[in-house]
Amino acid sequence: MAANPAWAEHLAISNHGLRNSGGIERYAMTLVRGLHERGIRPTVIAKAFDTRLPEYNWVTPVHTGVRAAPGKLRDLFFDWRIGRAKRRLGLFPLIGCNQTRWSDIGICGGTHPGFLEAMGARARLGDRWKIGLERAHFEASQTIVAHSARMRDELVRHYGIAPGKITLLYPPIDGARFAPVDAAARAVLRAQLGLPDDRAVFLLASTGHKRKGLDLLTGFFARTELPATLVIAGRPMAGAIPNVRHLGYRNDIENVYRAVDFTAMASLYEPFGLVGVESVLCGTPVLLADDAGCAEVIRVPAQLPFAVAQPASLARAVASAVERWRAGTHRLAAPRDLLGYDPRVSAHVDALLALARNLADRRKSTH
Repeated sequence: MAANPAWAEHLAISNHGLRNSGGIERYAMTLVRGLHERGIRPTVIAKAFDTRLPEYNWVTPVHTGVRAAPGKLRDLFFDWRIGRAKRRLGLFPLIGCNQTRWSDIGICGGTHPGFLEAMGARARLGDRWKIGLERAHFEASQTIVAHSARMRDELVRHYGIAPGKITLLYPPIDGARFAPVDAAARAVLRAQLGLPDDRAVFLLASTGHKRKGLDLLTGFFARTELPATLVIAGRPMAGAIPNVRHLGYRNDIENVYRAVDFTAMASLYEPFGLVGVESVLCGTPVLLADDAGCAEVIRVPAQLPFAVAQPASLARAVASAVERWRAGTHRLAAPRDLLGYDPRVSAHVDALLALARNLADRRKSTH
């Protein structure tokens, strides 16, 4: 492995945590692994670190505790602590995975106004604070990485960001972890999870049930007469529902993708949706809300689209999926061919490093 290149000696990442979690924290962990493969040891500024992870040994950690601050002010306090660390350590460029006015490369994995709009919610005082910090994050960044065209459009619409400041880079996926297995291995996984062989099994991976469309999905599966079962990986449900099972929290979500027949994504707001691409890479097609960010890159037949606002379209998508399951044609033989971008971590990290190096070169030329 090569040594840290000179221009990247002060490269930094800020995020709420360096730990196994969903969404943007998983993205930050993936960046650390990709940088490590290139011999780059970034400084990571975070509120929390899981010191048991190998990734912890691949970074220079800067722990910035925020427990002294009131709950709703912790993001603002964290932002202030990031600024102090950046100035003290001479960090540049800073890849801001959280909302911070100190980012040089701002990562956009979602916007708070877009979330409120999709959820039909009014902005309260805490929301206005979040939006103010998010606006500062995007306006102060020299360049912004949007994780989907939907996010690029929200940046322009909600914050007035110039399109030329935005680079579209879809998120990377660990291709070694998320890959198909053969039929025999899949049968073993299915048995281990106790999944029925005489019903098509659909997966909802969710820790935020309202946003992820739990009510829409459970309402359908509780009433359907199709041979179909919904399993939920993540936060527990309240009460028992016909044709619905809870698998609990899973650290081996890749094996769940492999074992089920379809993954269902009915989110009210899905800026990208790593679940969709991860499922496809494991050979499992996705019932996908047509306004999800990952719908931009998942091709038919890997995607069975429907509209969240039109329950009849969900019924049609499930019926089509069950028909494919009955015919035994639902598994995806060449998943990578069904994606409209290169999901490799190396490709994403190379593109991000090109942006970082460009900023470093520009800064050097002005000094």
